Amino acid sequence: MPQWFTTKLRQAAEALDNIDDPEAVLDVLGILEAPPMELNSVARMQLYAETLPKAQEFPLTPGQRHLHFLWDYFDRLPLSLIVPFSIPFRRMVARKLFGACGTAFMAEENVRFNFGRLLSVGDNVFINRNTFLDTKGGVTLGNGVALAEDVRIITHTHGESSHIEREYRPVVIQEYAKVYSGAMIFPGVTVGRQAIVAAGALVTHDVPDNMVAAGRPAKVLRERRTEGKEGEALDHIWLF
Repeated sequence: MPQWFTTKLRQAAEALDNIDDPEAVLDVLGILEAPPMELNSVARMQLYAETLPKAQEFPLTPGQRHLHFLWDYFDRLPLSLIVPFSIPFRRMVARKLFGACGTAFMAEENVRFNFGRLLSVGDNVFINRNTFLDTKGGVTLGNGVALAEDVRIITHTHGESSHIEREYRPVVIQEYAKVYSGAMIFPGVTVGRQAIVAAGALVTHDVPDNMVAAGRPAKVLRERRTEGKEGEALDHIWLF
């Protein structure tokens, strides 16, 4: 990695260690070459997640608020497109913002979620661009999970007679499963170990281990063709 990126990442890490302080947010924005903000704007910000009912149960601390703001804002900056900086920077923020974040986590731009502390990510997880994780009910991504572009994971539903009535159920994507582009996972679903969810699928029921599910709604079609490979040998990760 070029020394210039290494230096910037080190400076960002030092600022993130004090992220409860609004001035640390301004320091990070400077490192990211972002337009300047007023300190009062940072100190008084409120995020959309804080308007949701779940925020009463899981209120954001100042540090969580600042980290979530930086996660979303970063994708509006040119540095977000430069892989030697963007992947390590998102990983750095995720380790502080998520409920759990394993080694070698990778996220492309425009990955969105509402409550970082309700997102648990294992080792070697890859999330591609334009993915939305509704973490209000809890989302767990096991080791080696890969989510392709435009995946949606939903963990809550609304009552038909009252939009205010909500039910929350967690979603679990187990180790070495893959969810392909445009798929949607509904509340309460578990996608089993090494399973595959096909592109565009609407998954309303659990997918067993090592099986392929496709369709709208999704149905289990067949076993995954692993050619005898297991876990890391499936080569889900190609970029570190």
